[in-house]
Amino acid sequence: MAVPKQRKTKSRRNQRRMHIFLEAPKLTPCPKCGKLVLPHTVCLNCGFYKGIEVIDVMKKLTKKEKKKKQKEIATKEKEEKKGKSLTMEGLSQK
Repeated sequence: MAVPKQRKTKSRRNQRRMHIFLEAPKLTPCPKCGKLVLPHTVCLNCGFYKGIEVIDVMKKLTKKEKKKKQKEIATKEKEEKKGKSLTMEGLSQK
């Protein structure tokens, strides 16, 4: 049976283990709703991927939840419209 000739130091052990760790997932904001999602995946909050609706999120919700969700979407769109008017293009159109 193989037996090590010399004991490995704590420094050597720790240098070997230096690259063994967990990384936080790289999240990006959804362009439609702004929630953080993994890149190249469908946003589960709004159901959009690359500007196309892939999942109908409203279908699964109850009546109360639908109303709340529609209200959120409407306020989000209003904020986007306000933000667009402050750009150079928006200011030049007025």
